[in-house]
Amino acid sequence: LLDFLPSGVNKEKITPMTLKEAYVQKLVKVCTESDRWSLISLSNNNGKNMELKFVDSLRRQFEFSVDSFQIILDSMLLFSQCSENPMSQTFHPTVTGESMYGDFEDAMDHLRNKILATRNPEEIRGGGLLKYCNLLVRGFRPKSEVDMKTMQRYMCSRYFIDFPDIREQQRKLKCYLQDHFVGMEDKRYDYLITLHQVVNESTVCLMGHERRQTLALIASLATHVLSEQNHPQAVPTFTCYYQPAPYIGEVNYNSYYFTPVQPLMPCNHSYQTWLPCCN
Repeated sequence: LLDFLPSGVNKEKITPMTLKEAYVQKLVKVCTESDRWSLISLSNNNGKNMELKFVDSLRRQFEFSVDSFQIILDSMLLFSQCSENPMSQTFHPTVTGESMYGDFEDAMDHLRNKILATRNPEEIRGGGLLKYCNLLVRGFRPKSEVDMKTMQRYMCSRYFIDFPDIREQQRKLKCYLQDHFVGMEDKRYDYLITLHQVVNESTVCLMGHERRQTLALIASLATHVLSEQNHPQAVPTFTCYYQPAPYIGEVNYNSYYFTPVQPLMPCNHSYQTWLPCCN
């Protein structure tokens, strides 16, 4: 981070703690029987953050084929340790890419055509459900109807295993919305509606009241997000409507001139008895 600061900055007065407070958004450390890794996530002001992940062992290295790509840098590390000559455009080690999904060409085809496919969906952790719904909103589609139903059931089950408490679910959802929709706030409502639909259709591991509780939480967040999106920007944009008394429609009552109602935006229902106020 110090190397990328502008040349005029006095770097001597910048301590590691100062850098952490200014740039580090999230610190994660996982140490279990199957997973040993840590993560440093730098600031996400524009929705595109940089994550530094240090892995000793990781049981599941991808969720879907479209995020299974890895660039192997071992040859560059070995070159820097063993070679006396510096790297250049014409003299450098070969860097290879691979797909942990297994078939690199299949994974690339899925990425180009926005297809969702995976292997061993039962191993996907709880956050996979949130990512799955995010990809659906972005235009990705499951490879087949059978794959979709299988993936959704496994991901819903794992989500509730990893986040059994409703307060933990609320915290997780709010953090996900905050971290993954910067600059795309208008997509949050579609995302929550998609998540609500998937949970409603594919959850089979919960008691009835627990399922309803989670669905109510998602619906509440969707309502809150929608109210934020539709919040009026300025008072002059308001148009007031009133419902005239029945006798105004009589032939002999001609004190007002009636104009047909033009809806402000497309809607499912048209209320023709409500008229705009006119001076």
